[in-house]
Amino acid sequence: MSINEISSIVENDRVLILERIFDAPRDLVFNMFKEPEHLKHWWGPNGWELPVCHIDFRPGGIWHFCMKCMDKNQGEFYGMESWGKVVYKDIIEPETIVYTDYFSDAEGNINQDMPSTEVTLEFIDTDGKTKLVNRAEYVSAEALKSVMDMGMLQGITETWNRLEDRLNEIK
Repeated sequence: MSINEISSIVENDRVLILERIFDAPRDLVFNMFKEPEHLKHWWGPNGWELPVCHIDFRPGGIWHFCMKCMDKNQGEFYGMESWGKVVYKDIIEPETIVYTDYFSDAEGNINQDMPSTEVTLEFIDTDGKTKLVNRAEYVSAEALKSVMDMGMLQGITETWNRLEDRLNEIK
């Protein structure tokens, strides 16, 4: 795998594993997922911003956020908001972040009609670069298919491209 390339593997019809190598030190890549001032610059696909980003980065803590489409060229998506709520389960700096990712509303109420995701992020030091491994487990094959049908793979690719751009700006 080369830098800027995401590899993806589906296990057991319910687990999606994404990997990418970033040309930045592990501590810096880890901090991109921890600090709101960084997340606001890269979280979300192209044309989307993060106008709301409240984060309590600790086990049991919550990250409540809103992604909003600010790109008029995205047609029907322009102005759309997508709210999310993350509940952190385990954090080992700068190695691992484990959390449950939910769709939510502006008040932080979980949308039970949308699939939640059990996520484990691994940050692996590889000679000054960082291999990021995102393991996302869904309750069913149907739940994984529904997020894939929503364009999740394109969205994560664009999001991680934006992360790479942010890393290049500040390193």
